[in-house]
Amino acid sequence: MIATLKAPLCVAAGLFWAGTCTAMAATIGVVAPQTGPYANLGAQVFEGARAAAAKNGDQLVEINETCDQGAGKAIAEQLRAQKAVAAIGFLCVETLSEALPDLKDARIAAITLSVRSKILMEDAQRYDWPFFRMAPADGDEAEKLAEVMLKQWQTRPIALVEDGTIYGRDLTSVIRQKLEAGGIKPVFTDTYRPGQEQQLALVRRLSKAGATHVFVGGDRNDTATIARDAAADKINLTVIGGDALKAANRPIPLQDGVFAVTLPDYSTLPEAQTVVGEFRDRGAEPDGYALPAYAAVEIVRQAASGGAVVERLAGTSFSTVIGSVGFGTDHELQINPLKLLEWRDNNFAEPVMRTD
Repeated sequence: MIATLKAPLCVAAGLFWAGTCTAMAATIGVVAPQTGPYANLGAQVFEGARAAAAKNGDQLVEINETCDQGAGKAIAEQLRAQKAVAAIGFLCVETLSEALPDLKDARIAAITLSVRSKILMEDAQRYDWPFFRMAPADGDEAEKLAEVMLKQWQTRPIALVEDGTIYGRDLTSVIRQKLEAGGIKPVFTDTYRPGQEQQLALVRRLSKAGATHVFVGGDRNDTATIARDAAADKINLTVIGGDALKAANRPIPLQDGVFAVTLPDYSTLPEAQTVVGEFRDRGAEPDGYALPAYAAVEIVRQAASGGAVVERLAGTSFSTVIGSVGFGTDHELQINPLKLLEWRDNNFAEPVMRTD
């Protein structure tokens, strides 16, 4: 069972209780790229963390994550020297794999906002590393896609097509296994040639096979091309893709009605609107990792008010700017963060209820 922290915790004589007191300020590490090709993503992390820390007087230890081999141990030493109770960010698996053994010795929790490696989490569980994941894990994408198809399309003729890349092939293979285990045999499967100006031949093969619903294991532009060509040829085809669809809407714009299993736009959540307004009042947009980083700082502050952060994170749910966030005893998110969304009016939004 997960305990929920809905208010800051006060501490006295080793007892915890929810009350009206203010959570104690915490020293929190923020580890993200400040230079190089991922500097833009790192800037989102720092922006969100600074906004959350400024609101409650937390002290941040900002560290550049170069993602180079050998940098992880130095990062862990900096966090230890600054007496950080936890660190958030960690966009690179190389940093974590090197830092976690030393972070364990220092009892400093590490919360990643992006690393999905299942192997790293397995190692963390084996060696009792203080690693927590505020991101989807490897396998969550296929799990959610198969769940959607099994629940909503179980009576529909489903096709699976992929682009031949490792991502597309592996994702499609796992989905097919889950569908067949659930009693659904695809009416059509194929590997298409990616990056083409048109995919009309593929669309017509799908139609000839009787498919009305198709999963596309490929990038956004190929998916947009397939959906466009189906509409142009007046073929009624419901298209769904994975997390790769959350990319730039060019050169071929995505058709309204295309589905994706991906992360939501946190800035549209009702509970985020006050913080989103604060960002915009100072001329900033809470893009990408900004709100997850804000939430991670909120989580660390709440956990630090109740004792040792590492122990408090596991098995607890926290109220944050992006909603309730809970970690299981396996240090993974309790709820798969990927959602079924629909492209509509130039944005992914909650799907419109329909009978198809």
